Amino acid sequence: MIYHTKTADDWQDVASQIIEALPKRDGATVLALKGTLGAGKTTCTQSIARVLGVTERVVSPTFVLMQLYDAKHAEFDRLVHIDAYRIEDIEEASVLRLDEYLANPRTLMVVEWPENLEGILPEDNISISIAIEDDGRSITVTQ
Repeated sequence: MIYHTKTADDWQDVASQIIEALPKRDGATVLALKGTLGAGKTTCTQSIARVLGVTERVVSPTFVLMQLYDAKHAEFDRLVHIDAYRIEDIEEASVLRLDEYLANPRTLMVVEWPENLEGILPEDNISISIAIEDDGRSITVTQ
């Protein structure tokens, strides 16, 4: 599915549609956000958080790597937001203890720079590629 955004309201609509279309999983649902610096990965995550009923301010966890948020949604009670931009070695990711989050079907995990966690994240994650266009963003969702 391909979406286009021009405004913050557009992002909210796209996030709602993405969440509604998510398949049920035995473990966590992982959204792998891909795009260049400034493409809108954090904006996408903020919109997803609002759809999930997260009331806290959502910022990119570039320096702390991971943030946890309580969600108030029928399918998800936890949002795990990971920014793997600074992870250079897969061993660095071991401090995140992702296994416990990945096992929980009520967890939605949003990962920026998922290529840096290759081999740790499930292969059946949902890819969200964000591209900068002249008048907004193009978002391609692949399940």
